[in-house]
Amino acid sequence: MRFLLRRLGFYAVAAWVSLTVNFYLPRLMPGDPASAIFARFQGKLRPEEIDSLRKAYGLSDAPLLEQYGTYLKSLSRGEFGISINFFPAPVTTVISTGFMWTILLAGLATVISFFLGNVLGIIGAWRRNGILDSVAPPLLTFIGAFPYFFLAMIALYFLAFQAGWFPLRHAYSDALSVNWGSLTFIKSVVSHMILPAGCIVLASIGGWMLGMRNTMVGILSEDYITMAQAKGLSQKRIMFSYAARNALLPNVTSFGMALGFVLSGSLLTEIIFAYPGLGYLLLQAVRNLDYPLMQGLFLMITFAVLGANLLVDILYVWLDPRTRR
Repeated sequence: MRFLLRRLGFYAVAAWVSLTVNFYLPRLMPGDPASAIFARFQGKLRPEEIDSLRKAYGLSDAPLLEQYGTYLKSLSRGEFGISINFFPAPVTTVISTGFMWTILLAGLATVISFFLGNVLGIIGAWRRNGILDSVAPPLLTFIGAFPYFFLAMIALYFLAFQAGWFPLRHAYSDALSVNWGSLTFIKSVVSHMILPAGCIVLASIGGWMLGMRNTMVGILSEDYITMAQAKGLSQKRIMFSYAARNALLPNVTSFGMALGFVLSGSLLTEIIFAYPGLGYLLLQAVRNLDYPLMQGLFLMITFAVLGANLLVDILYVWLDPRTRR
């Protein structure tokens, strides 16, 4: 419990620092969102309309500490401001439109690649110099050396454009509306997701397998593995309960980081497939200098990373008894 409380205190301080940096950075930049909209309309707005826009974005000439207090109160109510690019939609509304699709695409792909990579690494290390151990690591590492967007472009051209096996763009067919109770809609979502998710899995599964395989090889030479074999325990129990459980610890940390960055989306993959996720929204926010949307997205990504690492610390306590001492 002391270990978890120390970690919780550390993450609380990190979250406060993130909130503070997220507050001060936009205010250190030249201009403000209202001025950006004024420039976009090329002087068609009157000065009183600019003042109204400044109030809508929560901008004022009050002292920074007073603004900081207002900022924290707004965040406690879940208010991130008004988006410039999607004006007058609130940032929370804009983010919620891409949140589900990013979790569905990048989150599911990360979980699948982590599970398959670790299972292949466990089996490869247990049966060293076998067919799987000889072929899979170099092949998957070679494929993983290519970035997501390169695999995505190749898959899009050959499998979607040339062969026509998969849709070219978006998360579902343009002729359908979002309706999770419709089997036709779900089939469309799955068919649109296979290609981008497959590219993410292919590009990342090799790293998970190689990391698990190398750690597992070292674990198998430990004395407690020899003792378990001498006690006559089944090979399956030794492989999973003794060897794999300890070899999994380094990958659990990496998995926590990977889950945290899921919210940033697989930016280039989403752009190539025109997938309406958070990564695509982040690109639009940067292009259009949408500071409130950028703030909201960066804050979500930061909190997601901190939350994922806290869950990993809790999981560590269960997986590794040494952390309980």
